[in-house]
Amino acid sequence: MPKKKIKRSVSRRFKVTKTGKVMFSHQYKSHLKMGKRKSRLRRLKEPGVLSKPFARKVKMMLGA
Repeated sequence: MPKKKIKRSVSRRFKVTKTGKVMFSHQYKSHLKMGKRKSRLRRLKEPGVLSKPFARKVKMMLGA
C-alpha cells in the first residue's frame, strides 16, 4: 500500500494536540506593531483553536 500524501502547507500551519484539537498561530502579529494595542498583541500571541468543522477538514488534509 502506498504512503499517504499530506498537504505540506497545512502541516506547517496547524498542529494537532493529543486530545485531537487543532491549534494554529494568529496572523497580524509580526508587522506594524506600534499601531496595535498591547492587549491585542498579547491576545495574538496565544495559539488559537479551530472550530470542529474546520478541524475536521484540516485533519483530513493531514491524514490524522
